[in-house]
Amino acid sequence: MRTANPALNNNTFSQTGYVYQTDDKMSIQGTVNKTTVLLFITMLAAAFTWYLTQIDSSTTKVLMGLGFILGLIMAFITCFKPAWSPTTAPIYCLFEGLFLGGFSAFINAAYPGIPLLAVSLTFGILFSLLMAYKSGWIQATENFKLGVVAATGGIFLVYLVSFILSLFGGGIPFIHSSGLIGIIFSFFVVGIASLNLVLDFDFIEQGAEDGAPRYMEWYAAFGLMVTLIWLYIEIVRLLVKLRSRD
Repeated sequence: MRTANPALNNNTFSQTGYVYQTDDKMSIQGTVNKTTVLLFITMLAAAFTWYLTQIDSSTTKVLMGLGFILGLIMAFITCFKPAWSPTTAPIYCLFEGLFLGGFSAFINAAYPGIPLLAVSLTFGILFSLLMAYKSGWIQATENFKLGVVAATGGIFLVYLVSFILSLFGGGIPFIHSSGLIGIIFSFFVVGIASLNLVLDFDFIEQGAEDGAPRYMEWYAAFGLMVTLIWLYIEIVRLLVKLRSRD
């Protein structure tokens, strides 16, 4: 199996080092249930910082920063210790929710309606691709996986270089602007983030078929949340660029 999601790599299910009973296996329905729980935690935390923004924006910014940094730390811990995911995955979503709520509230203040539209598009893409995957319209072939992984790696490198250059007052021209090149770039990133969902579906299905341990339901749900959060943020960035051209 190949996936661009750093939380779901080729060895996740095969090297867990866990001995389990026949009735203690991962299932697709169990992963769906865990994903629902993580979504609820994320949305609850996001609602808190969204509301807090209306009262104390400075405190919200502090919580956003803490949420982003601690969420990143929890993500790395979860990736390296999948067996801890029943605990670390909910904590990760709690921190990410704190960041996303404030982020969305500030975006909504500047560009009213964009966060709600971005949420709708994110879930619309999720369910559309899930239906396409289950019906066989989209198949996660090896060439498909290779292409998505390569494109995702390229995007990561572009963002990394852009971040490093920004520390020295520079940056990669055009890609962050609302010009034609910036919009095309954002459409491309949204497309690749969306296709990562297909790889995640395939990975989760394969894990269930291989009889992975039950705690991997939490880990797989965490991996899916990583992709959804990335997709949401990229859709927001795209919509902001489009709105800025009006």
